[in-house]
Amino acid sequence: MKFQFWTVGKNHEPFVKDGIQLFTKRISNYYPVEWNILPTPKNAGSLSEMDLKKKEGEMLTGFLQKEDYLVLLEETGKQMSSEDLALFIQQRANESVKNVVFLIGGAFGVSDTIKKRANYQWCLSKLVFPHQLVRLILAEQVYRACSINRNEKYHHS
Repeated sequence: MKFQFWTVGKNHEPFVKDGIQLFTKRISNYYPVEWNILPTPKNAGSLSEMDLKKKEGEMLTGFLQKEDYLVLLEETGKQMSSEDLALFIQQRANESVKNVVFLIGGAFGVSDTIKKRANYQWCLSKLVFPHQLVRLILAEQVYRACSINRNEKYHHS
């Protein structure tokens, strides 16, 4: 199984880059992992919120493969504990899922097309975080889940 972290927007800001790299490297001890930072569409500033989400959705649909298991980070999604995430990841591995894509949408979220395509919608928190911090939290939580599955000391419950 491979993890892909997709995000729409700018490159990692320096204040989160080191942490993202650290946890991404740690995840790679368990599963292959990569980040794909997808640029916002051209003329994004002149598009309506709906048109921007539609354009981003078309771009994302073009990159997704039919067999990809899409986990959409979505404020209306289901919340999980770290242990729940560990179980979720183990279940995907047991199902022989080849590629799990964790998607952080653009500034206004994602189109309905992407929401419908998602295999799972996950809400990290009821709090609102900047997208840059969501990247770091996502990488750390996936690493934590992997360490839980291996019964390692990182997660102290």
